[in-house]
Amino acid sequence: MLALALRSLWNRRGTAALTLLTLAISVLLLTGVEKLRQDARQGFFNTVAGTDLIVGARSGSLPLLLYSVFNIGQPTNNVRWSSYEQIAAQDQVAWSIPITLGDSHRGFRVVGTTEDYFRHYRFGKQQPLSFSQGDAFDDLFDVVVGAEVAGALEYSLGDKLTIAHGLGQGSFAKHDDMPFTVSGILQPTGTPVDRNVLIKLEAWEAIHLGWRAGTRIPGLSASQDDAREMDLTPKQITAFLLGLESPISTFHLQRSINTFRAEPLQAILPGVAIQELWQVMAVAERTLLIISGFVVFAGFTGMLGILLTSLNERRRELAVLRAVGAGPLRIVALLLFEAMLLTFLGILLGLLLLTLLTFGIQDWLALQYGIFLNPGWPDKSQWLLLGAVQLAGLLTGLIPAWRAYRYTLADGLTPRL
Repeated sequence: MLALALRSLWNRRGTAALTLLTLAISVLLLTGVEKLRQDARQGFFNTVAGTDLIVGARSGSLPLLLYSVFNIGQPTNNVRWSSYEQIAAQDQVAWSIPITLGDSHRGFRVVGTTEDYFRHYRFGKQQPLSFSQGDAFDDLFDVVVGAEVAGALEYSLGDKLTIAHGLGQGSFAKHDDMPFTVSGILQPTGTPVDRNVLIKLEAWEAIHLGWRAGTRIPGLSASQDDAREMDLTPKQITAFLLGLESPISTFHLQRSINTFRAEPLQAILPGVAIQELWQVMAVAERTLLIISGFVVFAGFTGMLGILLTSLNERRRELAVLRAVGAGPLRIVALLLFEAMLLTFLGILLGLLLLTLLTFGIQDWLALQYGIFLNPGWPDKSQWLLLGAVQLAGLLTGLIPAWRAYRYTLADGLTPRL
């Protein structure tokens, strides 16, 4: 049966190749969308690991998660430094990372933090941050840049950069009187960290000396040397991450922070907040999958049209088979086998194209959008989709097979004018 089907397809290799290509593109889109969805989801969940609580001003769990971890949106309020110190000093807290946001550098967000950021921040499977070049802060005006920042702006160690006041690529208010020196470049992480420009919290205070309401007040600013001699303890920060001694105390400390009397604060569990975020995006996920399903349906519609068209051309071939002893059921089996073989080869070609495409764009996708595609075998959900495609191929083949079943021997041997 296999040899007969292959020879029959080879005789119609032009239309068979066109059908194969149509099915391969359909499979490529279907499995590609599913893979992109899953890898993007995994990327979101890998952004922060090992952090038990994220604390900020009360604004809702999603806004707090988005601006503190994903650099999306802006905080509605700040956290007093005294509140941070009081919470970070509690016995349940193993480590803390304060962060301050609000400024930018050529479209990339500037994050004010401490050396604890490099010691305690984890992503993926508890992977720590590491440096591809240089090290963390040494001088007050040292800056560490993420891998994407270094790549896009072609920074290397020792380069000077100026921070702009506020967000937005075209900001005209710049802290150009206090330039920073690149002291370290981080390894790529596939997370928003790659797009961060990290400076010391004290440096954040220094560049805002003499600024009021987003404007530099003449005569009130200080030089870099003067700033190094000053007490630059922050008065406010944007948020902070907490790692606890024991996960058992997580909910107790969360309740304590949510009822903090000194100021209204909110503590969220990163995993729960990311799950909520992904539920918001579930509609877009389903829409993409439905669109891919329609593409596959269009592919099988095209295959059905080609099979029915070629069936008329194969009347004589089928009549010859009937004449040499092939029964109607054998003809039906042959056509079904051909449809399933075409579908199977289309799936294989689609997976091959997906693998080549993944290797081709994975670096660009990681750099531009922070989405890491992982080449490899399809997972369980993709196998289920491919099984559905194979079943659809079988059902599609039933229609021409039924028509061939009804052909008589005379249909193929009688010349049609």
